[in-house]
Amino acid sequence: MKKLSHVLVIIGLIFACKGLMAQNRPETVGQPVTPHPRLLLGAGEEESIRKTIGSDPAWNKLHQSIIRDCDAMLAMPPVEHVKIGRRLLDKSRECLRRVFYLSYAYRMTNDAKYLQRAEREMLAVAAFSDWNPTHFLDVAEMTMAMSIGYDWLYRDLRENSRTLIREAIIGKGIERSKEPQYNYWLKVNNNWNQVCNAGMAFGAIATYEDNPVLSQEIISRAITSVEIPMNEYEPDGAYNEGYGYWAYGTSFNVMLISALQTAYRNTFGLSEKKGFLKTAVYLQHMTGVTGKPFNYFDSGNGAGLNPAMFWFSEKLADPSLLWVEKSYFNQQKISGDRLLPATLIWGKNLSFNKITQPKETTYLGISANPVMMMRTSWSDPKGLYLAVKGGSPSLNHGHMDAGSFVFDAGGVRWASDLGMQSYESLESKGFSSLFDMKQSSQRWTVFRLNNFAHNTLTIDGQLQQVAGKAPVISHSEKPSFMNAVIDLTSIYQGVTKLHRGVAIADEKYAVVRDEITTGEKEVILRWSMVTTAKVIIAGNNKATLRQGDDVLELTVQGSGDIRFKSWSAEPATSYDAPNPGVILVGFEVRIPAATAEAINVLLVPKGAVKKPVRKVQSLTEWGR
Repeated sequence: MKKLSHVLVIIGLIFACKGLMAQNRPETVGQPVTPHPRLLLGAGEEESIRKTIGSDPAWNKLHQSIIRDCDAMLAMPPVEHVKIGRRLLDKSRECLRRVFYLSYAYRMTNDAKYLQRAEREMLAVAAFSDWNPTHFLDVAEMTMAMSIGYDWLYRDLRENSRTLIREAIIGKGIERSKEPQYNYWLKVNNNWNQVCNAGMAFGAIATYEDNPVLSQEIISRAITSVEIPMNEYEPDGAYNEGYGYWAYGTSFNVMLISALQTAYRNTFGLSEKKGFLKTAVYLQHMTGVTGKPFNYFDSGNGAGLNPAMFWFSEKLADPSLLWVEKSYFNQQKISGDRLLPATLIWGKNLSFNKITQPKETTYLGISANPVMMMRTSWSDPKGLYLAVKGGSPSLNHGHMDAGSFVFDAGGVRWASDLGMQSYESLESKGFSSLFDMKQSSQRWTVFRLNNFAHNTLTIDGQLQQVAGKAPVISHSEKPSFMNAVIDLTSIYQGVTKLHRGVAIADEKYAVVRDEITTGEKEVILRWSMVTTAKVIIAGNNKATLRQGDDVLELTVQGSGDIRFKSWSAEPATSYDAPNPGVILVGFEVRIPAATAEAINVLLVPKGAVKKPVRKVQSLTEWGR
């Protein structure tokens, strides 16, 4: 009998485990366990936000900022179906901002003016002929906007309005996502997958009662499909598309997970993916001591509040993840991000007094687009920040910037990245293949996108190789010599070896060392750095950079005829964007065939070093 009992217990445990596994399989997604409202913020949860904003001035400032924006919206006409080029995206984003803000304002104040204005916005959008499915991001954001408004205001919307809005969500949003000519994003590993799946899932969750079979299909599809880009965060959270698209893809991914949690009390395993959970640390380190981001690839120059960071902080019970975000609350106006109300939803249990500075001063991400970020301090605005990347131009939104770096010192960004150029500004000039990443692509004729306009190397005036990959091959976190070494060999033709190392030495200055071995022919190596400083060439191997009262000395060490020079960053074509106040500084050097050469560039803030700088060792010694 004892053996039989043991067998029965084991069988019971097996079935129990299978049952638990089944609960987490997307095909078992059924009706949401909560009634309307069920997206992000359940019924009655407004009270916890009211308590937070009533007791914390920082949160109250954010809340009041949203209310003021809503009051300004009251007299605005609804968005119109007006495309810019091939995109309706700016209208979709504005609709999401308005509906999310207004719905939040109504739930927090019960003032009918916000309900009525949101309803008016949604009815206008519901009447559009379409939401531009040929550029499906437009549909995704519009669907999310309409779904939040429909769900949050469900009980107080007029019945006819509910019908029109629901039919638009299903017909102009969800149903279009099933058409093969529009849903290629289901299989890609980038932000399109994250944004589009989030938008469609929001629509399906919001309208579940009226079309349960379709909704279950869409929600299950989203849970399965979004794992493709989520796997790209492995192993350490680095996001291949850079700072700007982290704010897009990751934020919408978090919106999806949060919506599943409130609607089903289950994220079906998505919130437990380890690489994804580590990405908050990556994003935090991406902001320099100047407050400017490491804006490689298609990213802008500005930084701002990222609501998703509050989700990560809550999930990981780590307030230090919000050290950078906290600084934005001290600004006169908090960012008008269209997802801003989510900050209060995810951060409502957080006290700003508990946000402490991070402990780690370095971050290494070894994804397909590896990065290393280093700093001397999180709290000293005059500290040093040095960030470098490897990777490949072939990645989504890629630039020819393998080996490029940015450098902050003394509260100034000395080595900059020009950032992205508006897609529409290029497409309107005839660029039909802007996202073709082949070596021969017209994309690489754009100044801001090729290696001539980045803080990296150029050999014989040639472009970097799209097929190449530049991994980080060693690094060190030692405060006395924080560094990373990148193998750039496959990124260039004409060399048999090319390694770049960047370092912060003695917490005082930066070092960039390049070790190159040429092949059968001599090469001309160009070293360049983008800067907004005034450049004074002080000799063959020295240059002085000035920004106001701040000074940075550049010194180059190497054999050969090395002469500092500068290049203009002004556009040379009708389609390149202007770069006012920017110049490139560097040098060119001829390296004979079959020769191994090492070149050091020291970036020393004036007065930072009172004794001779240390001897720069071979890169093989750096990681030890």
